[in-house]
Amino acid sequence: MSRTISSRRYLAACSLAALGALSGCGALVVGGTAATTAIVVTDRRTTGEQVEDKAIEMKVGAEMRRLFAETPSLRINAHSYAGQVLLLGDVPSEQIRQQAGAAAEKVDKVVRVINQLRVGDVTPTGVRTNDAWLSSKVVTTLINTKEVPSRTINVTTERGIVYLQGRVTDPEGERAAIAASTVSGVNKVVKLFEIVSPESLQQSATPATPAPIEQAPETNPSGAAPETGGVQAMPVQ
Repeated sequence: MSRTISSRRYLAACSLAALGALSGCGALVVGGTAATTAIVVTDRRTTGEQVEDKAIEMKVGAEMRRLFAETPSLRINAHSYAGQVLLLGDVPSEQIRQQAGAAAEKVDKVVRVINQLRVGDVTPTGVRTNDAWLSSKVVTTLINTKEVPSRTINVTTERGIVYLQGRVTDPEGERAAIAASTVSGVNKVVKLFEIVSPESLQQSATPATPAPIEQAPETNPSGAAPETGGVQAMPVQ
């Protein structure tokens, strides 16, 4: 029974949070987060930035696999937001922790690496399942909190510690952190926000100049459209 409940919680957490907190159960697990959908409209990153972040996560994951393919009991996850890479997981030594951070810094488009890898045994599956469940609860809390741009905030949980990444104003970031800290089971909240000014958000929200609209050319009595500049516009049948 407990196993069934745990599985249901795992599936619910994945569908709600769309996070990569559970990257697998093997001895060697390295990679990036799972891709999410329907985030372009409300994410304050440009579409290009979002694509770059996914590419960064994939490249960091590939580099970790290349470097540590022969290293047992390793788990490294990369979470990128606007080029800021958060490394979470478990490694067997301090040397490997530093090596992983240095390798991530060399990946193209990476602006900064926040190395939060833990030296020790791989976190048990049950703990990772609970972390995914906590992430889903934090996401729901942020959605229900006024004046918090939840769609532009990435939530990742590791051993009960919630990491928040996103492009927010200082008051928005503070409200988000306070809301996350009230979720039952959260041990600590770490703010990794990119702080922006309200003015910059207003400028980015300015609608683009609409394209000009031309009236369709009138057709000749014969039914053919007049030729203009050597280009003939054909009437719709």
